[in-house]
Amino acid sequence: MSEPYDVVIIGGGPGGYNCAIRAGQLGLKVAIVEKRGRLGGTCLNVGCIPSKALLHASELYEAADKEFAGLGIRTGGLELDLPQMLKQKDEAVDGLTKGIEFLMKKNKVDYLVGKGRIAGAGKVEVETEEGKQTLDTKHIVIATGSEVTPLPGVEIDEKRVVSSTGALSLEKVPGKLVLIGAGVIGLELGSVWRRLGADVTVVEYLDRILPGMDGELAKNAQRIFAKQGMEFHLSTKVTGVDASDADTLKVTIEPAEGGEARTLEADTVLVCIGRRPYTEGLGLENVGIETDKRGVIANDHFRTSAENVWVIGDCTSGPMLAHKAEDEGTACAERIAGKAGHVNYGVIPGVVYTAPEIAAVGKTEEELKAEGRKYKKGKFPFQANSRARTNHQTEGFVKILADAGTDEILGAHMIGANVGEMIAEICLAMEFQAASEDIARTCHPHPTLTEAIRQAAMGVEGWTMQA
Repeated sequence: MSEPYDVVIIGGGPGGYNCAIRAGQLGLKVAIVEKRGRLGGTCLNVGCIPSKALLHASELYEAADKEFAGLGIRTGGLELDLPQMLKQKDEAVDGLTKGIEFLMKKNKVDYLVGKGRIAGAGKVEVETEEGKQTLDTKHIVIATGSEVTPLPGVEIDEKRVVSSTGALSLEKVPGKLVLIGAGVIGLELGSVWRRLGADVTVVEYLDRILPGMDGELAKNAQRIFAKQGMEFHLSTKVTGVDASDADTLKVTIEPAEGGEARTLEADTVLVCIGRRPYTEGLGLENVGIETDKRGVIANDHFRTSAENVWVIGDCTSGPMLAHKAEDEGTACAERIAGKAGHVNYGVIPGVVYTAPEIAAVGKTEEELKAEGRKYKKGKFPFQANSRARTNHQTEGFVKILADAGTDEILGAHMIGANVGEMIAEICLAMEFQAASEDIARTCHPHPTLTEAIRQAAMGVEGWTMQA
């Protein structure tokens, strides 16, 4: 009998592999089990990373087509090489997955390719191509992530009717693309194919895009996306997709509250109505763990209801974000090792990698009003920022919300170029419970886009100087 592991982690995504690295750093004997055969989870393999590769490439393509001439750059004949664009995306993913395998070796983590399930207290059964084996362990961490939520009545074939996975590998640019769902993933992928030439129509059940984000931010984003060419049908539901015609898909829609149905024609339909926890078939019943109706496993500081079984990432409560899973994986490993691992859920940023980018952290205005909390607001447009003007990237604004009495920063909401990077300044300030005046009094380099943050912070107390 080999010595039992201290920790066996089921799932090799951002939560799982970061948990493994931290546990290895802390001197624990660790194994990680991943059925995909490639570490990195959805994020690295068919999510965050490949989508960013296509977002970046498609933005450059559109800039070459529409913006370069105005900057004094003549390109000659512009041509899309879609196979090469997809190839460079795959090369980025391949290099990063190999990098994570190296990190497992560096931190003395055993990596097993196979499907893991809990076989009982302290036991994880791994089904591999060679057969089954059982690992003995003191602690089990469930880090199995999430999967695409299907739309009832719509069959996804990943060819013409695709999920976010299929949308990363379309063989040609669709003439007409119907996007079902106006959330983060859908808008990002829809924007990729719009830039490459598709006519994109967005169908959203709710009366707004980007549910959960600040209302003013979402409204501004929709205006910008519509100006770029996206068509929106809000408060509208999809009741079916007819794929019987080999050339044209027919998407049936009607008002969300019911009413007369009509049909949209499309070459490709992209279904992006969210994700759901991947928790079926994990043997949870063998240790008495139950999920809610959505498949979510409850936790108390990462502990499940079963002794020495922990859960992190998309398969438990909280936002389904890779960086949230990373923080939980790190903190969970520290708690297993007897340290004080902690995640501040009030300071987890969210970013939409469209062009312009959208970023937010903390409370929205709607949430503060619902709580009855008095707050002050500072807002600064990129139109008045010198770097944005010289870069011809003037769409959007920065908005900072602070407590009316203490001036503590409660939230920030931005739309504009590079705000996905800029939001980190606010996160750090909030982690230290900084006041808006702390940012307003901090010297920022000129000319930079970050000056918009400082000017918005000045605006909280009514002394914005450059607008």
